Amino acid sequence: MRTRRHWRKPQPLPDGRRTRIGRALAGATRLVRGRRAVWATGGLLLVGCVLLGAQWFGGSDTTAPPDARARQYRNFNACLLTGDKGVVAGSPAAPVWAGMQQASADTRARVTYVPVMGEQTVSNAQPHMNSLMQRRCGIVLASGPAQAEAARSVAKSHPETPFVVIGEASAGGSSASGNLTSLDPGEDLPDRVAEAIRRAVKVFAE
Repeated sequence: MRTRRHWRKPQPLPDGRRTRIGRALAGATRLVRGRRAVWATGGLLLVGCVLLGAQWFGGSDTTAPPDARARQYRNFNACLLTGDKGVVAGSPAAPVWAGMQQASADTRARVTYVPVMGEQTVSNAQPHMNSLMQRRCGIVLASGPAQAEAARSVAKSHPETPFVVIGEASAGGSSASGNLTSLDPGEDLPDRVAEAIRRAVKVFAE
């Protein structure tokens, strides 16, 4: 025989306990709302910083026109092999470099130089000369005995490239044989170097 269970009506909480629970719920609600407000405020500040950063550092949508003063160089390289002093004032290669810069201003050819560090010997200069040939220089110049000899060693195998060596020319100041030109040092050396580069650029452009 089953025992019938009697349903008991829930008894109301005492006033004191009900008051404490109400206060706790109200405090938790305020805490959640407060945290939400903090997160919302932080999110708004973050979005504002991103927008300001994009405006300050990202620029506007309008593309700025190119600088008219920026030089547009030709696809032509004039390369110089120097001693360990490079092209500093007073070095043997300094007037050569001056002539190269002069020619660059006239023809918009790019000019570069590579110094041979360490012993100034042909065996040490040769790898540097080979690296210039790999760059496909339009004209190759060499300042210094070891550098000039390294240029001579590769000139015949690259007949399409003009070579200019400094220091061993004829009494007239310059001499040429095939694609190799020799120039004596002198006050007009920069002008003669610039003219050699101009001729090479002219042939390249034809």
